[in-house]
Amino acid sequence: MSFISLGLSPALLRAVSAKAYLVPTPVQVAAIPAALQGRDVLGSAQTGSGKTAAFALPLLQQLENTASESPRRARALILVPTRELCAQVGEEIRALAAHLARPVKVSIVFGGVSINPQMMRLRGGADVVVATPGRLLDLVDHNALVLSHVTTLVLDEADRLFDLGFAEELGRILNLLPAQRQNLFFSATFPPAVQALAQTLLRDPVRVEVLPEPQSQPDIVQRAIAVDAGRRTQLLRHLIAQNHWRRVLVFVATKHAAETVADKLRKARINAEPFHGELSQGKRTQVLADFKASRLKVVIATDVAARGLDIAQLPVVVNYDLPRSSVDYIHRIGRTGRAGESGVAVSFVSVGTQAHFRLIAKRQGLDLQLEQIEGFEPTEVAVAAGAGPDPATGGIKGKRPSKKDKLRAAAARGQTPM
Repeated sequence: MSFISLGLSPALLRAVSAKAYLVPTPVQVAAIPAALQGRDVLGSAQTGSGKTAAFALPLLQQLENTASESPRRARALILVPTRELCAQVGEEIRALAAHLARPVKVSIVFGGVSINPQMMRLRGGADVVVATPGRLLDLVDHNALVLSHVTTLVLDEADRLFDLGFAEELGRILNLLPAQRQNLFFSATFPPAVQALAQTLLRDPVRVEVLPEPQSQPDIVQRAIAVDAGRRTQLLRHLIAQNHWRRVLVFVATKHAAETVADKLRKARINAEPFHGELSQGKRTQVLADFKASRLKVVIATDVAARGLDIAQLPVVVNYDLPRSSVDYIHRIGRTGRAGESGVAVSFVSVGTQAHFRLIAKRQGLDLQLEQIEGFEPTEVAVAAGAGPDPATGGIKGKRPSKKDKLRAAAARGQTPM
């Protein structure tokens, strides 16, 4: 199968060649012809499957085939969950549009930075808007953007949009769009809220489900190390020094943990920075640039970095705190072992998170034995059943104790519940 056989225009074929895309990926083979026909698409595909080009190429061909408007009106809207993914998708679309006879104006808008420059850039209109939901609504409220001419809506990583609490914003945005439009809906997972939205949003969609083939699985060595919760930072320092890790992406559960662990590493003379949603966009951009250029050895990140970040030749990912779901585990470790490179993924498991680790391992079909590192053998003992979730992870997603469970646990301990 070649890109020529998918029905793309000569200009887009030149763009594909310039990007060195040799053959279409499975999600592109399935989605592009359907989208070119104007069909709605419901796609299930993981990060790194080529789904950005799967929706960008047909979207750009439709713009190429329609008459130009002056002033430009937004005809394609792409909603994404994070600032980093917003910038990444926008730049990809700009690159693919570079060979079109009529220039396509792509506007990339997200929060965390001043709204005024974005409003100025939108004065001349835009053909394609790539946005996070909150900032998009801010621009609409400032009369800087009108959505009544949108003919194609793309939801990219829809599950993350819900995970990050954008359900209300999505509802407001959908009410601003024309009823007659094409919808391209991509999600790595389909929890109930995402399924409900897809059923409401899509009309007779072409369903695209791409499962990774065994030979395409990334080359990632996965390890799980038993360690007391209070000694994780010391163990992290030991592993960095012992293994001569050049760059390490470390995942933690909270913004506070990101700041605290980064501060402890800096005190140990390890060049580290936190990365989380409450940092300014300028700071986040600088941290990523320094990390990619190897000016920074360690980034301590919340799950805002678990998807959408493509860091070339990242050798190591560490789960300092375990993720709340097994799906997030896959997205986290998927930051390493990309583009044919090998990688290492290490998870720290304390006595309080062993049950959660076993759940993740079971759901992902992993057979990982807990290692012990000399000098860091765990000494903590298990707490009584029903004593509550581990504060580092916030509890196992979908496994929090019910009110009845708490009452039973209190009775077993001979306590009167408050």
